[in-house]
Amino acid sequence: MRNDYVHHRDGIAAVENFKQSLDGKPGDIKVILQFSARDRMRQLLQEIRHSRLLWLLVFVPVVLVGAHLRPEAHTPLFVLSVLAIVPLAALLSHATESVAAKTGDAVGGLLNATLGNLTELVIALTALRAGQYMLVKASIVGAIVTNTLFMLGASFLLGGLKHHVQEYNRATARMQSGLLFLATTALVIPSAVAKVDFTAGTEFTRMLSVGLAVLLIVAYGLGMLFSLKTHKELFASAEHGEAGEAPWPIGLALATLAGVTVLVALVSEVFVESVQQAAVTFGMTPAFVGFVVVALVGGAAEMGTAFSGARKNRLDMSVGIALGSASQIALFVAPVLLLVSYWIGPTPMDFYFWPGAVVMILIATITTSFVTNSGRSAWFVGVLLLMVYLVFAMTLYLLPPRVPF
Repeated sequence: MRNDYVHHRDGIAAVENFKQSLDGKPGDIKVILQFSARDRMRQLLQEIRHSRLLWLLVFVPVVLVGAHLRPEAHTPLFVLSVLAIVPLAALLSHATESVAAKTGDAVGGLLNATLGNLTELVIALTALRAGQYMLVKASIVGAIVTNTLFMLGASFLLGGLKHHVQEYNRATARMQSGLLFLATTALVIPSAVAKVDFTAGTEFTRMLSVGLAVLLIVAYGLGMLFSLKTHKELFASAEHGEAGEAPWPIGLALATLAGVTVLVALVSEVFVESVQQAAVTFGMTPAFVGFVVVALVGGAAEMGTAFSGARKNRLDMSVGIALGSASQIALFVAPVLLLVSYWIGPTPMDFYFWPGAVVMILIATITTSFVTNSGRSAWFVGVLLLMVYLVFAMTLYLLPPRVPF
């Protein structure tokens, strides 16, 4: 009762202040707004203070100032931009989930579809505008393979080291694996047709890629409708995996989304501009950078959540994050990048991938479908997935692709 009275009294006071501002005394409402903004900023700073990962935010101004003062220092700028993107991805993840918690399943699902992989999307858009299609396609393949093999494998390993045998909802795994297989088929077809039928020209590949991109986006929308609306009871155990963390207020979450999105765009521009020279310095190809570095950096926040859930024996959350993020990249982000390339890219992009990338996507999808079919896992299952991922990463590092993506 006491709390209700306080809230009622505060509400009346706020209304009175608003009325006074309308009578020519705007000072009161300004004080209220300033107090609210100050309170939100204090909460955000408290979050940063208690999270060691967010301490890396100090590198954000450093890399922006460094890019302005020493734009030719590509290698240091590359390292600094990687360190800056990791905490920004963590902030984006928390803010997105906080908004989703306030807006409900349907809107939250749409928000996660558009912002769940925002870091990878912004980096890819920046590379797309610069015409670095090898980096873009490598980042698409890398995100799919990293989520299905590295993130899922590490979750199985970390959870299995603490718990003898773990179980998870097979319906969720089968649903996401099915969507991923559909996307893999669409990504593989243009490359397969071009290799078998030499009469298929560039125009045919581009037209086929556009049609496939539209189909993938439609399939992703129908998949969201199926899992969030018509049959959501089948996936209840995988929803809201981070329920243990209190969501931010909606105002703070939206302000964080807006601010961090701008910072990610600025840092991503520095990353893309410096990646070519830095790759030469470190002996890496753009394909390896996109396949490994961009995928690991962009998914750092999601990986932290998945690993933590596995250690707490909440493997439904880990599987949902790993496979959900992979299908999101394949069914939503990749088609959007292809369609947007017609407006911001030097030339339109297509779904023709280097043959090695096609093989990697196929193997990753088939392996994931096979491993998650039982609904049970142990630490050695994680080791097997990680070994497959390391085979791919080592191959790209030592033997760069000879045919452009």
